[in-house]
Amino acid sequence: MAHKIRKVEYFYTNTKDQPGSAYNILTQLAGLGIDQVAFVAVPTGPSNAQLTIFPDDSKKFIAEAKMAGWTLDGPHPAILVQGDDELGALEEIHNKLFLANVNVYASMGVTGGKGGFGYIIYVRPEGLEGALKALDL
Repeated sequence: MAHKIRKVEYFYTNTKDQPGSAYNILTQLAGLGIDQVAFVAVPTGPSNAQLTIFPDDSKKFIAEAKMAGWTLDGPHPAILVQGDDELGALEEIHNKLFLANVNVYASMGVTGGKGGFGYIIYVRPEGLEGALKALDL
């Protein structure tokens, strides 16, 4: 199985949960030239949402977000796995982490529809070094 695995960072920001909120943020990110490797939006109450932004370039993102006046929580570490969508692809990754006694406290993934997948693995900061070593990074 061919995998590309790398450490990434993510940031949280909060917004009102209303039509156009995520669109406005994504439009601002594009206008600032911020490329993302992943983006997640989840409700955090009846009228709020938390956006999780995984910028390709954290330093640029922090600088631009600061100038835009955004309130950020982060950076936080994660691992991005991209590869061929084959049966057992995630099992192999999780087995390596299990054997290294690394706890995955959250994850999310999606297939690309053309034979590939992307998968984000959330590990706590104290488990990052062990995870990176287990995945040969």
